[in-house]
Amino acid sequence: MTVPGRAVVSAPGPGGCGDYATNIALQLARPAGQPPLRVAEILRSYLLAPDMAEVADVVVTGPGFLNISLRSTSSVALVEEIFRRGQRYGYADGHAGDVVQLHAPHEVRAVVVMDVVARLLRSQGALVRTSCEARPEPAWVEILGVRVDAHGEPRTTGRPGEPGAPASLDADTGAAADVRPLPAPADPLPLGRDAARWALLHPAAHDRPRIGDGHLVQRESNPLFRVRYAHARTRALSRNAADLGFTREPGPLCEAPALVAVLSDHPRVLAHAAADRAPDRLARHLVAVADAVLPFLPVVLPRGAEKPSAAHRARLALAEAAGTVLAGGLSLLGIDAPDHL
Repeated sequence: MTVPGRAVVSAPGPGGCGDYATNIALQLARPAGQPPLRVAEILRSYLLAPDMAEVADVVVTGPGFLNISLRSTSSVALVEEIFRRGQRYGYADGHAGDVVQLHAPHEVRAVVVMDVVARLLRSQGALVRTSCEARPEPAWVEILGVRVDAHGEPRTTGRPGEPGAPASLDADTGAAADVRPLPAPADPLPLGRDAARWALLHPAAHDRPRIGDGHLVQRESNPLFRVRYAHARTRALSRNAADLGFTREPGPLCEAPALVAVLSDHPRVLAHAAADRAPDRLARHLVAVADAVLPFLPVVLPRGAEKPSAAHRARLALAEAAGTVLAGGLSLLGIDAPDHL
C-alpha cells in the first residue's frame, strides 16, 4: 500500500468538531481496500494511544473525517505565560537565521501588506528587507506609517542600498518574494491610519478590500471597533478593580473555555500568518479573541455587595491576558490599541 507523502490537517469544517480535522482515512481507504470508516477507526485507536498525551479525543464524522481535540492548556499556565511575555507573547525566541526579501508593487495595499508581513516574519525571528518598485508616496509613510527599506527593482548582486536607494539583494538572500494582493479599489487615506490599515489587511490577499466609512462606525457590527472596544474594556476593568481594592491573580477557571482556547492558539496563528504571508489570519484571529472575551467581561468584577474573591482575581487575570494579546496583535498590524474608547 502506498502511503501519502503528507496528511493535510485543517480547521474542522461544517459538522466537524475539535481543534483539527483531516481526511487522511479517505486517502488511505482505497489503497488499503477498506471502507474509510474502518480506516478512520483504526487511526483513531493509534491517535488515542497512551504515548499521544497531547490528544484528548478523536471523533470520526461524515464518511471518515478524523476530528482531533488537543488537551487544553492550563488557564493558569497560559495567563502566566502571557504576562511573562507581554505583547511579545507568541514571538519566537532568538533568530531563525533566514534573510527574507519582500518586494511590492507601487500600490498602497501591497505596501501596507508587505509592511505587516515583515513585522510578522520578524516576530518569528526572521531577518527581513523590504523594497518597492518606486518610492512610496509620502502620505503612505506619514498617514499609514509604512516603512520600506529600499525602492527600485531588486537585484541579486551588489550590496543592499541605504533606505531610499535602489533595492538590491545579497547573494544569500535569493530571489525577492513578491507581495501582490488585489489592489485597493479606492484611496484608503481618508479613513485615517487605523481604519485604512484594517480595511486593507482584514480581507485575504485574493479578496478585494472594501474602502468605506463602515470601518469608522463605532458599533460592534464593525470588526475593528469590536477588537479595539474589547481591548479598552479589559483596561477599564483593571482600573475598576483597582478602585475596588484588588488586582489580578492567575488561578484555575472552569469558565470561558473558548477564550482560553483562542489565547492558547495565538502563537500558532502568528507563526502561520508569517509563514503564509497572510496578515488577514491575524486580523481574523483578533476578532475571534474579541468575540470570546466580550461575553466574559460582565462576570469579572464583583456585583452589588459581593466581596472580591479568588475567582474575581482569576477572571481579571484572564481578561487582562486577553487585552494583552489584543494589544500585541493590533501593534503587529500597525493599529493603535487605545485604553479608552
